[in-house]
Amino acid sequence: MPSRPLIRACAFAVLFAIAQAAIAQTPATVQLQDLSWTELRAQIHAGKTTIIIPIGGTEQSGPYIAVGKHNRRATVLAERIAEDLGNALVAPTVAYVPEGSYNPPTSHMRFPGTITIPDSTFEQLLASAANSFAVHGFRNIVFLGDHGGYQKDLQRVVAQLNRQWTGKPARAFAPPEYYAASSTGYAQILRQHGIRDDEIGTHAGLADTSLQLAVAPQMVRLERLRSAPKPGAADGVYGGDPRRSSAALGQLGVDAIVARTVAAIRRDTTGR
Repeated sequence: MPSRPLIRACAFAVLFAIAQAAIAQTPATVQLQDLSWTELRAQIHAGKTTIIIPIGGTEQSGPYIAVGKHNRRATVLAERIAEDLGNALVAPTVAYVPEGSYNPPTSHMRFPGTITIPDSTFEQLLASAANSFAVHGFRNIVFLGDHGGYQKDLQRVVAQLNRQWTGKPARAFAPPEYYAASSTGYAQILRQHGIRDDEIGTHAGLADTSLQLAVAPQMVRLERLRSAPKPGAADGVYGGDPRRSSAALGQLGVDAIVARTVAAIRRDTTGR
């Protein structure tokens, strides 16, 4: 009959094997929505205490880019940033954001496919999501907004949360480097590669289109774009010409956005 020490050793070996099997079955992902709650709890306990909340928007981006541009781009960039950080996970992307009035339609709401919500609703949504993550052990809640129209909303939410969390371990962040790198920073990179300002644009121009070709080329109607006349404001393209867009130019922007945002998050969260 086996001794008690041997029985205990065998039992430990079985439990260890079960635990290892469970770890092996956990998907290699930074996407929170792809984890079970027990897998998520284990990752938080292991040190993944930064959560990135990517914020996109559903809006027109001219005739040649699908209306989910910001959502897909925010998701892909947040994944890259989380992977580089090593201690971060990515929340589901926020797809409904302020896009103007619907009575009467203003801004992008003049074009089919755009979805808008009030600023107050948007800010409440972000604050509620952040409070949920704080309850479950995340210490750094990072908002990354891919759209210029709601950057002030993000700053208000961050200030509100950090006042509310005084004396608590959680802190909220909205690093300005993310949007700065994707707008003025990326425009400067394009100029260095011989792209003119009248091509770069501010919305659905060469900069926007090239970034989308780098992260989600299936969302760009490239064949139609190449043979199209120069689009303008009536088409939803503001101040640019997307016809010379390319994935190679877009990758320059992707790399800059990821590198600068990772550096900013590390700076803000070191020691937390």
